[in-house]
Formats: sequence, C-alpha cells, structure tokens
Amino acid sequence: MANGGPVEHGFPHLDTVRESITALYKRLSYDTIHSFGTSVAPVDVAFCDTDDLHLGAQRVAREIVLHYRLPDTRMIISFREMAHAANVELTAGPEYFIELNDRFRTHRRDIGAALAHEVMHVYLHRLGLSFSGTRDNEILTDTATTYLGAGWLLLDAFREDRASSQKLGYLTPEEFGYVLAKRAALFGEDPSIWFTSPQAYTAYTRGAAQARRDEQQPPLTAAGWAGRRRYARDRRHAQDHRSTQDSRPPGPLPGVPYAFTPDGQGPLRVSFPCPTCHQRIRIPVRGRVRARCGLCRTVLECDT
Repeated sequence: MANGGPVEHGFPHLDTVRESITALYKRLSYDTIHSFGTSVAPVDVAFCDTDDLHLGAQRVAREIVLHYRLPDTRMIISFREMAHAANVELTAGPEYFIELNDRFRTHRRDIGAALAHEVMHVYLHRLGLSFSGTRDNEILTDTATTYLGAGWLLLDAFREDRASSQKLGYLTPEEFGYVLAKRAALFGEDPSIWFTSPQAYTAYTRGAAQARRDEQQPPLTAAGWAGRRRYARDRRHAQDHRSTQDSRPPGPLPGVPYAFTPDGQGPLRVSFPCPTCHQRIRIPVRGRVRARCGLCRTVLECDT
C-alpha cells in the first residue's frame, strides 16, 4: 500500500501480468472464465461512514465471497496497525482470518478493494494456483482479482495529487487499467463508469491503449503499416535462412512478439501470442489465414 509515498507508474510487470492471464485460462478453463461476465457492482460493496465498521466489513466480504463463488467460506475481519494494506491467513478453511490496516477505519470506501485482493488469495489457494516468489504471486493475485471482475475496486482506490497519494495492490495503476481493458474487451464492459477517482480513469485509458497494441501486432491483420513492413522483412530473412538449409533455427527477434521456426520439410511457421490469453499460437506462413486459439477460443484474422 502506497500511503503518501511515491506511486510507481508504467508497465514494469507486464510480462508477469500476461503470464498470469495465461495461467488463469489454463487452470480455470474457458467456461469458468466466462462465468465471471458480471463485475462486482458498486452498490454491493458501498460503505458509508454511518455503517458499523465490523458489520459493514463482514457484509462487503460476504459479497466478494459470493462473487468468487467460494462455497462454505467465512471471512473473519479485524483491524490492526500494520505496514501492508491487509493480510489473510491461508488455512484449510472454511474460516479465514483477514486483518485490515487501521487506516481503513477512516477510509471505509476502500475496504472493498482491500478485501477483493485478500479473498482472491483464498480463491487461488483453493485452486492450488500460485507463482514462485512473493512478488510474482502478488501480481498473479492482482491480475486474477481484476480479470475476474473485482479489480476495478483496486484501481479506483488509487488517488494522487501534489500533497498525498494512495494506491493498493502490487500492479501499477496503468497495469490495472491494462487488465481491466482486457476484461472489458472480453465481456463488453465499460468499467470507467464506476470510477470515483479521476486518476483511476486516466490510468485506465493508458492501460487500454497498451491493451489495444496487443491486438495490432503482426501477423494480425490489424497491425499497422510499420509493423507489417518489419514483419515482411523478418519473414524474408527467415525464408532466406531456411533456403540455405542451415539446421540452426534463426535467433529470437528483438523487440517483436513473433518468431519464425522451420517445420521440417513443411512450410515455415510463425508463432505469436494470442492477444486475449497470451498463449502462443503457431501457424504456417502462407498468406491470409484465420486461426483459433485453443486455450481461449479467440478467432484471429492473420496475414502471415
């Protein structure tokens, strides 16, 4: 939790975020991902100053548990002084103890954001899905929270001006915006209508621009002129390399997401990440083709 300190911006964790989205599709399946088509509604996690602190926190936690479809799960909420925003004790259940930073006694509208992250820890714990290392595992948790419909709360908790700042979670505001835009493209949502923080809206637009760039990389037909020109040059180089019958495959291409690989005596193939789930797709180099991602079932128009 950034509380008055500097807030990191940009996309420093983007590779791990993309790996997290792929891991979600692999562990949950297409059908389960699509069962989260409706985000947590603002009214369900609303918390005003006149609400009883503990009863209100329990109510919000219950709503988030229901959103994640965690059967027979009870969250016991308490408050104490601590460095982090919150902490959850991961046990066999069905009761889980969540501690919230004392700051939330007076910043109650952000309790839903903190609980969304902590309850997702429980969800992933029950799935047996985790990354090695605290940093990567927390990025996975933030990404899963956002992609499954509760992470807009975390982005909306971001506020920054000349005198103060607040941010929850391990992702930067722009990375939260990136994952939210991925979700919005999948389900046709517009999460920006729920933001109360103007800084959250700005971060969302920047993240959405980065997400659109994923859909404009060659060999996708939506790629721009410069990308298509470089792709044609790299393809020609790979074909020339193959014609020399050199057994060594061409080295990785810097700065681009695609890679060319030989396929025995068959056609040259190109591999690239699916713009939806980031699973790599490998198809023959033979002009315009339509490819379907086997993981998220996205149909892609390509010009290889």
